[in-house]
Amino acid sequence: MPGKPYDSLSEIQRDLAAGSITCRQLVQHYLQRIDDHKHLNAFVAVYADEARQRADEVDAKVKEGKAGRLAGMVLGIKDVLCYNQHGVQAGSRILDGFVSQFTATAVQRVIDEDVIIIGRQNCDEFAMGSSNENSAFGPARNADDTDRVPGGSSGGSAVAVQAGLCLASLGSDTGGSVRQPAAFCGTVGLKPTYARVSRWGLIAYASSFDCIGPITRSVEDAALLLEIMGGADEFDSTVSRNSVPAYTKQLTLNRPLRIGYLRDGVESEGVDPVIRQKTREALDRLREQGHTVEPVDFPLLKHILPTYYILTTAEASSNLSRFDGVRFGYRSPAATDLESLYKKSRTDGFGDEVRRRIILGTFALSSSYYDAYYTKAQQVRRLIKNETDAFFTQYDLMASPVTPTTAFRIGEKSSDPLQMYLADIFTVQANVVGCPAISVPNGTDENGLSIGFQLMAAPFQEADLLAAANELTQTLVEKA
Repeated sequence: MPGKPYDSLSEIQRDLAAGSITCRQLVQHYLQRIDDHKHLNAFVAVYADEARQRADEVDAKVKEGKAGRLAGMVLGIKDVLCYNQHGVQAGSRILDGFVSQFTATAVQRVIDEDVIIIGRQNCDEFAMGSSNENSAFGPARNADDTDRVPGGSSGGSAVAVQAGLCLASLGSDTGGSVRQPAAFCGTVGLKPTYARVSRWGLIAYASSFDCIGPITRSVEDAALLLEIMGGADEFDSTVSRNSVPAYTKQLTLNRPLRIGYLRDGVESEGVDPVIRQKTREALDRLREQGHTVEPVDFPLLKHILPTYYILTTAEASSNLSRFDGVRFGYRSPAATDLESLYKKSRTDGFGDEVRRRIILGTFALSSSYYDAYYTKAQQVRRLIKNETDAFFTQYDLMASPVTPTTAFRIGEKSSDPLQMYLADIFTVQANVVGCPAISVPNGTDENGLSIGFQLMAAPFQEADLLAAANELTQTLVEKA
């Protein structure tokens, strides 16, 4: 059995090839750790027997030399990804007991490469949240300090990787929901270009923002998962038909890059001093590697968050109208007619944050306010996109902190939604404009809480993004 947690699939596959470990032993190891760390509330369902059976099948393939590229990877999936004949609830009461009838394309593609799925992971309800406190299953807890949040909405997915309950996870990122928990949990979190990975089988929050992305212990594994999940899909008309590069073969940069960093990220008093300092240190490492690193101002930065929340709540209002107590999911037993069925089922089934966002989105879409809010937000989104495109004509990457603070205490921001939303200030831009972005570990604060560093690239430039992140993480580890 492993004496220490494996940090990459390549380490596992070396040991599998040497015969010093089997997939069955790996699965047993992770199942034991899941059992020992139930207090973290990272998993809402564990597929123990199924994972053991799958491990035996993969072990047989390894012996025959026929194993897929992900043989040996034990993976968890966020509770918004459909997996045939398995429950999926999006962390909500309104889907209590619902069983998926098909498998998400991204999930199927990793299964086809012999990944072992060990369970379904806790998340904010319908992926709406920055702390994992909005889940019907209760909050997941940060393994660094169990009184603190793991971030959201992919909190359970990040904690599972952080605590060594699985090697990697698949999460979703609508405004930072992969990168922010990765930063809070000291893991790698990748949000791909919008349309790089099929959204077929991902329960929708905001369809023009949602992205499926991996949470891993290494950039190498994130690159491998993206390489396998990406590409055209007949079930998703919005996915790109651009060919998927071999990211894993391009993890070393062959030229210096031009990197612009957000001045507000290292100068604003709204960012914790320790995060500002750690961000400066990471920028220094990039300079030492020969890259040009310069401060930039992004005049529209203050408009990104309100634009994001107007548009995502509007899309959520539309997407979540399907959960009505009629066709599937929770139905209120107290309903007396059709109108009360809708009202009571949705009131009882949805949590406070989801109801809040549906109400805000419905208001923004109402005939009296449509032009004032939704139309205006779409126009501002185009301005933000134009300004971001102009930035990438001068620079290869944009750098910033991932979050303005380290992980906050459970309950600390629950009564102030605005403060909770401000936690997304550095992450939402990538979703508003559709760019890829990655969070990599950048040390800890004086309390041992993890800090993340973010890099963002132009659309479909994941190769540069991953290569720069890979080299930076190796340097940061050496300096630690």
